[in-house]
Amino acid sequence: MKILLHVCCGPCSVYPLDFLRNQGHDVAGYFYNPNIHPYREFKRRIGALIQFSEQKDFQVTVDRNYGLTEYLRQVVFNENRRCAICYDMRLEQTAKYAAEQGAEAFTSTLLYSKYQNHQLLIDRAKFFSQKYNIDFFYQDFREGWQQGIDGSLAMDLYRQPYCGCIYSEQERYDKKLKKKMRQQKNNA
Repeated sequence: MKILLHVCCGPCSVYPLDFLRNQGHDVAGYFYNPNIHPYREFKRRIGALIQFSEQKDFQVTVDRNYGLTEYLRQVVFNENRRCAICYDMRLEQTAKYAAEQGAEAFTSTLLYSKYQNHQLLIDRAKFFSQKYNIDFFYQDFREGWQQGIDGSLAMDLYRQPYCGCIYSEQERYDKKLKKKMRQQKNNA
């Protein structure tokens, strides 16, 4: 089957690409991630994906449009729904692009992450599958979590410390600050 794989980054692509290829599928990648902030992070993720694609002979189309403005227009004042909005932005564009490119199905590396809302991803992908009349290929890629980490480390790929959006970056720093404050309180 000819599958378009939405890719959020190089490291999260390692296991899904290997899995799909081992199943005999013809896989092409599509990088569309308007949520990533800051711009330097956006560029680093593209760089790591290009490095990965060259090492794995993996054809990837990269949307280099830094879409932060559009992402924020949709998410601001809807922060409690930000992940759902972000999934919709990325999965809809992927389904549409897959249909335009003549792929038989689409899927996403978001299904690899233990930190994403797996069921919501499935539900939204199925919705866009129907909307664009293209199959959604479901696989729980989380089963290869450690294999993907080990593979990305072996390829010396840049591994990002947060999902990519400005909110997850803040949460990462908030956790570090809370941990530091707890340590200071315990040492006092």
